[in-house]
Amino acid sequence: MTKKTVTRADLAESVHQDVGLSRTESAELVDRSLAILSDALVKGENVKLSSFGSFLVRSKNQRIGRNPKTGEEVPILPRKVVVFKPSNVLKDKINYTMTSAGK
Repeated sequence: MTKKTVTRADLAESVHQDVGLSRTESAELVDRSLAILSDALVKGENVKLSSFGSFLVRSKNQRIGRNPKTGEEVPILPRKVVVFKPSNVLKDKINYTMTSAGK
């Protein structure tokens, strides 16, 4: 199985081929969609894409980490992280693909 990363350009090209917009319009559509998603997450809102999954913002508390080389304890500051929770539809699709391929 070859591993490929899907890029913005790949998404724009797919929109161009499937929807029929120009390449420039397709790229703008993808960029605008990602900007809306990013802006919502920055505001602390959750983003739900039906049949795909949800992006959630979670807060992590401060904790003590350890440098693996020196063993020195280092404080890890509190921060917010983005978490993706796939929908059951996406999970089923992935698992069906893996089972039908004999994996």
